[in-house]
Amino acid sequence: MAKKNYDELAKSISKYVGGADNVNSLFHCATRLRFKVKDTGKVDKKRLEQLSGVISVIESGGQIQVVIGNQVADVYDAVIANTGIKGEKEGSADAADSGEKKNLINVFMETISGIFAPILAAMCGAGMLKGILILLTTIGCLEATSGTYRILYAAADGVFTYMPLFLAYTSAEKFRANKFVSVAIAAALLYPDITAAYAAGEALTFLGIPVVLVSYTSSVIPIIISIYVLSKLEILLKKFIPDMIKGFMNPLLSLIIMVPATYLVIGPVADTAGSLLAAGYTGLVGLSPVVAGFILGLIWPMVVMFGLHWGFAPIVMNNIAQYGRDTLFTITGPNNMAQAGATLGVFLKTKNKDLKSISGSAAISAVLAGITEPAIYGVTLKYKRPFYIGMVFSGIAGAIVAACGAGAPTLLTTSILTLPGYIGQGFAGFCIACAIAYFGSAIVTYLFGFSDSMLADPEPEESAPAAEETEAGSDAEIKVPAKGKVIPLSEVKDAAFAGEILGKGAAVIPEDGKIYSPCDGTIQMVYPTGHAVGLLSKEGAEVLIHVGMDTVTLEGKGFKVCAKDGQSVKCGDLLIEADLDVIRAAGLDTVTPVVITNTDNYAEVKMADSGEKAVGDSMILCVSK
Repeated sequence: MAKKNYDELAKSISKYVGGADNVNSLFHCATRLRFKVKDTGKVDKKRLEQLSGVISVIESGGQIQVVIGNQVADVYDAVIANTGIKGEKEGSADAADSGEKKNLINVFMETISGIFAPILAAMCGAGMLKGILILLTTIGCLEATSGTYRILYAAADGVFTYMPLFLAYTSAEKFRANKFVSVAIAAALLYPDITAAYAAGEALTFLGIPVVLVSYTSSVIPIIISIYVLSKLEILLKKFIPDMIKGFMNPLLSLIIMVPATYLVIGPVADTAGSLLAAGYTGLVGLSPVVAGFILGLIWPMVVMFGLHWGFAPIVMNNIAQYGRDTLFTITGPNNMAQAGATLGVFLKTKNKDLKSISGSAAISAVLAGITEPAIYGVTLKYKRPFYIGMVFSGIAGAIVAACGAGAPTLLTTSILTLPGYIGQGFAGFCIACAIAYFGSAIVTYLFGFSDSMLADPEPEESAPAAEETEAGSDAEIKVPAKGKVIPLSEVKDAAFAGEILGKGAAVIPEDGKIYSPCDGTIQMVYPTGHAVGLLSKEGAEVLIHVGMDTVTLEGKGFKVCAKDGQSVKCGDLLIEADLDVIRAAGLDTVTPVVITNTDNYAEVKMADSGEKAVGDSMILCVSK
């Protein structure tokens, strides 16, 4: 099956976040594109939410968060490939220099999510593998002393044992420090000789100063603080070290200063702070496990809704490092089941075909993968009552989990597939809590929480006046936009176009670089680099003209844009001037596909005729249903 193409969605998202110039940087987590923008006033949240493929849009943690769902990685790749927007790695410097004043909590959450989001996949995969190994050894299918177990356990536990290495790299990207010097500092903290000295209780000194040794394996806070300090030190060194020697002197001085500083000051202080944080959380839960569990479970859907849940990852990792297990994400874990159940209730109750499709896939994603954003934004929150029902059952389940003392030895996202990871103290209670959350939410939502009367009647969109001028569904004839040889799309050397993934149409091999409008209509989008333009014909056909293959890589070189978004055009109006010699010199193909992107709206879309054609000759015929 051909991979779905998200290029047009990516371009639309870029347009409605204010364009590449308005974006400092972009990264993604499990379900969201997280944009850091210069001016939120330029972001059109309403139009973003209306895009097919976008579940919801929220502004939180100093970010514009575009909720996509399970396909977020593919959409992210499409945004990076098709727009001028930079990923977090490339854009963080601009982000820091934007001069925008931010709420302290927003800055903290943005920083934490930016550090942890890139490694979530590795942590979740390793956590699930740990759970599988626990299950296999518990039922006697695998011996803990076997080579198979030891190798697989190394794969599962290695991520958490050497967590400082991962965090050093992502922290360096976030704070704009030298990445490999940062990793070298983390490696020094995990060096076997030093870890052995800690295990043996050996007393060490540095230049006569006593060193308070702590365990840095699986630690979180010390390395993040250390890399932050390193980023400031590097700025200072760059001011005083001559350019001639800074290539080796900067990293030399960084290691000489930062490794001892971390062992002497940063590490012990951060470890003490982490211990107090873990003790404070444990004490809070210990005062009244049922009450604490209910409150945590009750509010957790709101925390997830605002995208703040991964901001608690340092507490979770610190709990694991201090106690060998975590209860925070365990207490809040049944929330996934509660939202999945509420979504299932909507799925079972509704007779609306579109809602049934959305709720069915969202319910499966939540219960199997533990990804609840599609369920929350696409279903439960939209109709409110299912969301509140899920909150209540999440609170009830949280109280049960806290009361039975369940925990997990690793970071896990709660789902059917990860349940084995919770085997241990309180496991039976945890399973019961998940079942109550899931089935309770589903039943109550089905009986009292939803009916199709909640579905809003279709309302005219703001663009309805323009629709009066458009005879949507009428036959449409699309003309040749450039003089040259017209060929079938199947002959285009690009899988997306040749496979008609973007829609049916035809292509022209232009003799010159002048691209004209192939119909009367409106410009929907002109790509900033000039290599593509989208039009809406007066008959309702959505037309995409893509000048050359991979020409986005030219970044506008050789292209002159002669039209703008929203402009009304007549057939034959000049849209783009492309220098074909520049395209060929870059080793790129000049073939220009013309595609009807809303092909499904027509009974038939076919090429009129192939061969040598002049501008204005018939190219594509769209036959209405």
